[in-house]
Amino acid sequence: MITKHLRIKGRVQGVWYRAWTIEQATKLGLKGWVHNCTDGSVEALVHGPEEDVEQMITACRGGPPSAQVSDIEISDGTYDGGQTFEQRATC
Repeated sequence: MITKHLRIKGRVQGVWYRAWTIEQATKLGLKGWVHNCTDGSVEALVHGPEEDVEQMITACRGGPPSAQVSDIEISDGTYDGGQTFEQRATC
């Protein structure tokens, strides 16, 4: 199991990116969270089997149809023990 922290940049707010992320992560059985940031980016913590986390990262590069992802900063994250993939308040 691995945990990755993602900072997704581009046109990612106001385009259903968070809801789409929850849907994709849930389909893959991943745990973690997603939220908007005040700088216009979206931040996510993704935890699960390495292959599934990598699949999620690949999906995030495209995002939902209205999104325009320009960059994703990826770093190792720390799993917080959550048992679902949820939306959190703006950071």
